[in-house]
Amino acid sequence: MNKKETKKQIKGQIKEQSGGRQVWRPGNMLYPLPAVMVSAADEKGEANILTVAWTGTICSDPAMLYISVRPQRHTYHMIRETGEFVVNLTTERLAKATDWCGVRSGRDVDKWKEMHLTKGKAKTLSYAPIIEESPVNIECKVTEVKELGTHHMFLAEVKAVQVDERYLDENGKFQLNATGLLAYSHGEYLSLGKSLGTFGWSVRKKAPSGRGQKKKKKTEKK
Repeated sequence: MNKKETKKQIKGQIKEQSGGRQVWRPGNMLYPLPAVMVSAADEKGEANILTVAWTGTICSDPAMLYISVRPQRHTYHMIRETGEFVVNLTTERLAKATDWCGVRSGRDVDKWKEMHLTKGKAKTLSYAPIIEESPVNIECKVTEVKELGTHHMFLAEVKAVQVDERYLDENGKFQLNATGLLAYSHGEYLSLGKSLGTFGWSVRKKAPSGRGQKKKKKTEKK
């Protein structure tokens, strides 16, 4: 077999393999996810920030969410002690702080000071502060803890949501997607792309085209 035939054979194998599937061992491949900063404090008043991607909505009414945290993390005992935490949504402007607070420990550094973040008062919680630089602060109280394995899942009820008034439009609607939200996917932080549609757009009926033009023509004839 000459070199040309060998190259053709290799190319053919690549094409055949390109449409195949690989089976990997069990792992976390549910991406993208929100990359949020969780703020909490203990009963003595020490506050810390923890970056979490294992988080999401679990119920609409009552409004509930979860975060999964390793017990070794410095913030873990604070949440366990007080039963409170705040989920602070992150933005492109907060990208560095989001990553930094996820790789540094509050045992060694003051994350608030180092990342120039401001503690704010939660409206419904006694201990956990909000991060004022975040456009949305979701105040939570723990209802249940599930000790699953490497992570413990905190199920929590949302008690209040604070939003930055700068993102309210002239009609008072909160423009969440104008805040520059941050996402996390397979080890990377990403900004959100362009809008592809709104909820329900795929089944929404379109107005018949040309109807308005026909009315105009009839009016002109009159």
